[in-house]
Amino acid sequence: MTPIEVELTRIVRANSGRILSALIKVTQDFTLAQDALQDAIVQAIAQWPESGPPQNGGAWLYTSARRRAIDRIRKEQRHHADTTQQILTDLHDDQPDIAEWEQDIPDERLRLIFTCCHPALNMDAQVALTLRTLGGLSVREIARAFLASETTIGQRITRAKQKIKSANIPYEVPEQADIQARRTGVLTTLYLIFNESYTAYEGQSLTREDLANEAIRLCAILNNLDPNPETAGLLCLMRLTHARRAARLDRDGQFVPLEKQDRTLWDHDEIKQAHAQLLEVFAKGQFGPFQLQAAISALHCLAISWAETDWQQIYALYGALAAYDPSPVVHLNQSVALANMGGLNKALEQLNSLEADLANYQPFYAARAEILSRCGKEKDAQLDYDRAIKLSQNQVEKRFLFQKKNALAASLKNNN
Repeated sequence: MTPIEVELTRIVRANSGRILSALIKVTQDFTLAQDALQDAIVQAIAQWPESGPPQNGGAWLYTSARRRAIDRIRKEQRHHADTTQQILTDLHDDQPDIAEWEQDIPDERLRLIFTCCHPALNMDAQVALTLRTLGGLSVREIARAFLASETTIGQRITRAKQKIKSANIPYEVPEQADIQARRTGVLTTLYLIFNESYTAYEGQSLTREDLANEAIRLCAILNNLDPNPETAGLLCLMRLTHARRAARLDRDGQFVPLEKQDRTLWDHDEIKQAHAQLLEVFAKGQFGPFQLQAAISALHCLAISWAETDWQQIYALYGALAAYDPSPVVHLNQSVALANMGGLNKALEQLNSLEADLANYQPFYAARAEILSRCGKEKDAQLDYDRAIKLSQNQVEKRFLFQKKNALAASLKNNN
């Protein structure tokens, strides 16, 4: 990619959710808004190499997308209708200057989230549509998050947009009772956006900090709008995880696993604040899965070193989490905790029982390869590293796995 294309990609990632929120608010049409933004991106690709990126790329893209939306509506020859004429009027009138664009309007993206998370849509469609629209994730990235095919995810998104249009689902922040009913879908969406930011599926970087910051910001807004222990728990989980971000890569851009991270690079003020907030949430005695995950993250953050991590408590917390979410990924993490307690053979037995469910999940093979090597089964470990490498599309992640495999091969050669 050229430097201009890299900069455009960054600007789109940082502003797509905001642009789409503003366009959908006026047009009430997801597809029209997304097509208009895509047109604006194509225009930027054509113009920016000569003119250079504008001072405010987000505002430029929004202005261009708004004009493209007007052009598309006119070309459809529907502007004689009263409602369509009103949309055109609103689009013409909605011309924010640079200062207005910089202002933060909390409800705008919350409107988009709650529209995407309407109960008329099933949970998978809710999350996929929000990740695509507000999070700016590609269909391929969402498919990875769901462990599903790109075709399946594409169909879910298309059907969800059609459902919103045909059912006249309003674009608004709902009343308090409806907020509570839709909370699970909204929190799941924010959690997946944050998770995806920490393992950017494709490309040369391990993280997409813009997505992480956006997920944290939206969760904080939601927590203020709708105070709830699980919302606060998710916010603590994100903050604790994000506090460790500076130690995840070394000076050469290589991935550093948790056990080898320089803990002095962690944001300990953020950890302290998030942990204090979590203790306040726990005091309410209304536990849930996000609070339990935050507690696990807190144990990692508070440990002085990898060796002094309280693996027994982490194992127990994963057991409690499995009562809420008996997914194979939760059982995978509990098995890793068991291995770190010293139960290698039992952990390996448990991992083997999960293989059918996690056959396309890269972290499963990476985790099992590590445990196999610790059990002295180096050749089997190499095979699992190969599987993990094949499933990984992130270059930083892939290099790390290659290094692990090569180090294991070198050890085998020396021993023979």
